[in-house]
Amino acid sequence: MVPGKKLIFGLFALALSHAVLADPQPLDRIAVQVNDGVILESEIQNMLQQVQSDALKNKQELPSSEALRRQVIERLILTRLQMQTADRIGLHVGDLQLDETIANIAKQQNMTVQQLQAQVEADGESFSHYREQLRQDVTLGEIQRIQVQRRIQVSPQEISHLVKLIQEQGLKDVEFQIGHILIDVPENATTEQLDSARNRAETVLKRLNDGADFRTTAIAASSGPKALEGGIWDYMNINEMPTLFAEVVNGAKKGDIIGPIKSGAGFHIIKVMDARGLETQEIKEVKARHILLKPSPILSEERAKAMLQEFLKKIRSGDAKFEDLARQYSEDEGSAAKGGELGWSQTDVYVPAFKDTLDNMKVGEISEPFRSTFGWHIIELEDTRMTDATEQFNTNRAHQLIFRRKFNEELQAWLDEMRASAYIEVFEPAPIRG
Repeated sequence: MVPGKKLIFGLFALALSHAVLADPQPLDRIAVQVNDGVILESEIQNMLQQVQSDALKNKQELPSSEALRRQVIERLILTRLQMQTADRIGLHVGDLQLDETIANIAKQQNMTVQQLQAQVEADGESFSHYREQLRQDVTLGEIQRIQVQRRIQVSPQEISHLVKLIQEQGLKDVEFQIGHILIDVPENATTEQLDSARNRAETVLKRLNDGADFRTTAIAASSGPKALEGGIWDYMNINEMPTLFAEVVNGAKKGDIIGPIKSGAGFHIIKVMDARGLETQEIKEVKARHILLKPSPILSEERAKAMLQEFLKKIRSGDAKFEDLARQYSEDEGSAAKGGELGWSQTDVYVPAFKDTLDNMKVGEISEPFRSTFGWHIIELEDTRMTDATEQFNTNRAHQLIFRRKFNEELQAWLDEMRASAYIEVFEPAPIRG
C-alpha cells in the first residue's frame, strides 16, 4: 500500500473506532403529529428549558416534569394549529413588517435596534431566533384578530346598558388580577366523569386553601388558557372579563378563592390575586389624520412604504398637501374622503402600532411610514386636548370593553373548536433499554 494511503486509512480507522466507542448521541424525533404537521422533541425541550429558566429567575416553583411537559405540549399544539390556519389563508409577516415591529419595541424601551440586539444576545438568545419568535407572535396576534373578530357582535342594547353603568360609576372602577384553574370535562361527559372532575376540583381547592402556591398548582392541574402562566390573567376591570369571572368577583377582595364553579367547559377555581383602583379625571384625546396603503399582489410591501416616503417629501417641501394625497391615495374608506381625518379620540381605540406611533408624536409632526395590521401608514398629529369623559367617549369605551370581553371568550371557543376537529397524536418516548 502507498504510504500516503496507509496514513489516510489509519486516520479513518481511528476516527471510526472513536465513533463506535463514543456515547450514542440522541437524535431528534417526532413527538406530536398535528394534522399534516409535526412537533419535534427538540421544540418541547426548548420550551421546557425556557419555562424552567423563567421560573428560576422569578423564584417560582414548578410542578412535576410530567405535568409541565403536558402543559408545554398543549401550548405547542395550539400554536401549531393557529400557524397552520395562517398558512392556509396566506397570512405571512414579511421582513419589512418585522423590522418595523422590532424598531417599535426598541423605541418603547428607549433603545436603538442595535442596543436591543445586544440585550437579547446578552440574555443568551440569538437575535435570529428572537426575530423568528417575534414573527410567530405577530402572526398569532393577526390570525386571532382575523378569525375571532368576525365572530363577535356587540348590540346597541349592550352598549347602552354599559354606558349607564359607567356613568353611574363616574368612570371609577377596579381592576382585578385573576388567577384561574380549569378542571376540564369531556363533551357529553358521563355522571362518573363529572363526579371525577368535581372531586379533582375539590382536591385542588382544598390544597389552595391549605396554602399551596396558586401558580404552581395551576401549571400542574389547570386546562385553562393561561395554565403555563400560572393561571394568571392580566389586570382587567369587571366589564372586560369573561362572563364567568365577572359574575363571581364583584364584591370579592384580594386573596379570595372562589369555586369550584361548574360550566360547560368543566369546573373553575378563581382567586383574586390583586385588585387596584382606577381613577380617571381627565382624558387625553388626539386629533389626527392618516394615509393608508394596503399591500396586495399588485402593491408590494416595499412599494407601499416607498410611496409613503415619496408623499412625505412632497408634503414637507410644500409640493402637495396631506389631505389632497389622502383623498387621492388612502385606502381607508372611512377617512379618505375627509382628507384622512380621524377626528378626536383616545389613542387606545387604535391598533397597537398606530397607538404607539401617535403616543410618541408631537403636535404638527408627521410620522415616518410604519406598518400596522391594516397596512402601511403615515400620520399627522394635528392637535391634542384634555377633556372630561363625554357621552361619545363612554359609548366608545363601552364598545371596547364589551368587545374585549367577548374576544377572550370567543378566542377560547375558537381554539377549542379547532383542536376538536384536528388530527392530533402524541408519541410517547421509547423506553430506554439497559
